[in-house]
Amino acid sequence: MSWYCELAPGHPVHGSYHDSEYGFPATDETVLFERLSLEIFQAGLSWLLVLKKREALNLAFAGFSVDRVAAFGEDDVARLLADAGIIRNRAKVRAVIANANRIRVLRGEAGSFAGWLAAHHPLDEKDWLRLFRNTFSFTGPEVVREFLMSIGYLPGAHSPECPVYGRIAATGPAWMGGAGGASPRF
Repeated sequence: MSWYCELAPGHPVHGSYHDSEYGFPATDETVLFERLSLEIFQAGLSWLLVLKKREALNLAFAGFSVDRVAAFGEDDVARLLADAGIIRNRAKVRAVIANANRIRVLRGEAGSFAGWLAAHHPLDEKDWLRLFRNTFSFTGPEVVREFLMSIGYLPGAHSPECPVYGRIAATGPAWMGGAGGASPRF
């Protein structure tokens, strides 16, 4: 069984994320943007810290509304860097704002962030990494891998022995050959 599947069930912070979000297919733009942003904030830190700060991050980043975050300016960057409730890293804050703007561009190219993901599926992990590095800011191997596992595009979120694995399999995630609710290729 994977370390997360052993640690998370019943844990006061990890439990809910493990049982109802991690690895389940997602197509909602706000969910995708939040998940990518949380993975960026996690880089070099613990996932537990990110989950503890998730509510504050959502408040600080306007509920991860792509359009609202894309409109953030220097005053917002200063506000965010002064907010002790979030992870205050200038490069990560700027990356989240830049990525919101990039998602707005992807809407024109693929109809949506989910459509863009679906249009590139299936790719192996190396090709996903190359694509993300060429498209988004602050997207190293761990960020990309965890983001794609968390939304059902790469395997590994749960071990087959984990009770959640079967629930995810029933949704037809992309990594199992299903559409996972994703938009068709453009």
